[in-house]
Amino acid sequence: MIVLQDVVLQRGTKVLLDKASVTINPGERVGLVGRNGCGKSSLFSLLQGRLHEDAGDVTVPAHWRMAEVAQNMPETGDSATDFVLGGDTRLQEAQAALTQADASGDGMAIAHAHSLLADAGAHDARARAQALILGLGFQIDELERPVNSFSGGWRMRLQLARALMCPSDLLLLDEPTNHLDLDALVWLESWLKRYPGTLLVISHDREFLDAITQVTVHVEHAQLARYSGNYTAFEEQRAERIVLQQAAYTRQQEKIAHLQQFIDRFKAKATKAKQAQSRVKALERMEKLAPVLTSADFTFEFQEPPQLPNPMLAVRDAAFGYRGAAHITPAEVDSELQDFSTSQQLHQHQLHSGEALPPITGQDKVILQGIHLSVLAGQRIGVLGANGQGKSTFVKTIAHALPLLAGRITEGKGLRLGYFAQQELDVLQLDDHPLGHMTRLAREHPDLAAQAGREQDLRNFLGSFQFAGDMVHQAVGSMSGGEKARLVLAMLVWQRPNLLLLDEPTNHLDLVTREALAMALNSFEGTVMLVSHDRALLRAVCDDFWLVGEGGIRPFDGDLDDYQRYLQEVARQRREQLNAGNSSATADADSKPALSGAEQRKLQAARRQQYLEQRRPLAKRQQQLEKDIDKLRADKERLEAELCQPLEPQAIADAGRQLKQVTDGLDEAEMEWLEVSEQLEALEAAQQET
Repeated sequence: MIVLQDVVLQRGTKVLLDKASVTINPGERVGLVGRNGCGKSSLFSLLQGRLHEDAGDVTVPAHWRMAEVAQNMPETGDSATDFVLGGDTRLQEAQAALTQADASGDGMAIAHAHSLLADAGAHDARARAQALILGLGFQIDELERPVNSFSGGWRMRLQLARALMCPSDLLLLDEPTNHLDLDALVWLESWLKRYPGTLLVISHDREFLDAITQVTVHVEHAQLARYSGNYTAFEEQRAERIVLQQAAYTRQQEKIAHLQQFIDRFKAKATKAKQAQSRVKALERMEKLAPVLTSADFTFEFQEPPQLPNPMLAVRDAAFGYRGAAHITPAEVDSELQDFSTSQQLHQHQLHSGEALPPITGQDKVILQGIHLSVLAGQRIGVLGANGQGKSTFVKTIAHALPLLAGRITEGKGLRLGYFAQQELDVLQLDDHPLGHMTRLAREHPDLAAQAGREQDLRNFLGSFQFAGDMVHQAVGSMSGGEKARLVLAMLVWQRPNLLLLDEPTNHLDLVTREALAMALNSFEGTVMLVSHDRALLRAVCDDFWLVGEGGIRPFDGDLDDYQRYLQEVARQRREQLNAGNSSATADADSKPALSGAEQRKLQAARRQQYLEQRRPLAKRQQQLEKDIDKLRADKERLEAELCQPLEPQAIADAGRQLKQVTDGLDEAEMEWLEVSEQLEALEAAQQET
């Protein structure tokens, strides 16, 4: 197990951990949560040995293999498949042993190396690597593309796949969802639920944490607090703890006041001096409980828009994409910031002045075409679709950041756009500061300057977004991602938009700020168009969903649960397509001259061994699930019978809470049992065919 005992960790002058202790048991899936800058990533570095504790003890089993996502951008001409395959350290060690044995001619060493390769799963390693790559959103025709031909976000996905490929006892994931769209996120959740080792994950996505974690460790005030359950359970337990702590603090203040009153009354009297002095010492020894803030320390709201045109937008027979960008790959379109020339700015002027658009040429990159839709006042639209399909291209064009390629966009009279770019640098200047950005906004919007025309008004406004004192003059380039995101939010709110275009607004926001954003959007009276992989935010804000894909945009008839089922079906079809391709390759190989009898028996024995190796863990998991299901069913029957009896209100609440947990666990176990059973049946059918 992992044990931290009275650990002190300091970076510069900042104390991240101060005599902090926590224990993590083997096989636990742990969510590490806390405000940005509290030391979560430093704790990962401590476990990996890149940092060393200043005091205390850190114990990690010496024999554990660790895996984590490398943060460097890979620069290699290796194919995507080979790059991910290289993450299997066990396989690489076995292959190196075989190479060395072949060179030495040692028969025993060669046999041992072949045994190591079999144990490492060499027979299906390439297929496993490709399954990881496809699961993270790549296309089949990209499996053999060089790594350095992908954009930054897609290379980081390959780093994630490489980490998942590595056999490990401890898997450390620091914000693994940052470069993922909702499609890949759903797949990653499913993969991590089956991960057999110990998992530590840092994430600001509450639904992701709820889905995969069973323990939560909260980093706050340089301490580590362990909670049982996922993030939602942690929130409930912490709320109860805050209430108790607040009550303890109140009682303590009353006791302090009583002691102080005694001291003030009797410290000057000789007969009472000794008693007064003892009270002073008691007061000094008394633990100082910090006051508890029961509400979020950051909230904001959008002001009422001056007007609400209806419809907000009308898009007719439109084409979206990039001028002069034929070299851009679909995977790069949604993630790379593009530069536009003076002629492209002229195209924007033509779009909004009614002049004819220039014709599409072979140098242009068309992503979406034939788009015909309207955006109505008060709509709350979630834009769904895989990366590279055109979500950001669509939003950027609506926001006037890209030229329309064809068709027409008609804006309602009085439309006022508020655009949150996926890359904050699209709207921020690195060498400027928050006050400079707000001053420039006031000049650009003289109709709104009356609400905050003086510098002090702008300072006060920035202060409500946690830019106080000298921070209003801090260069944007030196700010954290979360601070930049808050500045963009402040600029949006100040402009009083009636149509919000939000492209991945939560990428650098912690959970508290995400909650504040959801609350502000729910009270916003205008129209929202939201691109996000944060399902909690999508559920809280959006009523309608549009699906971007296959060169078009269409309404999606369903909610996010329906969309996840849709993604799982698409993933299943892709796996079948890949398996069909592998079967075809096998058939081509089998068309070679017939093997001898001994060779055939050897091949059959190898296939039988492969079948047994694949079947063994599935059968073991099926047996364990059957035991778990029997126990959960018995617990459910017991709790249901208990609720039929007369109980105290608190006992009813406790039994009801336990029944919900048991029912959820039973549903999950039964679903996994079905999946494992299907895999076993498919494996046995394939074995019979051979």
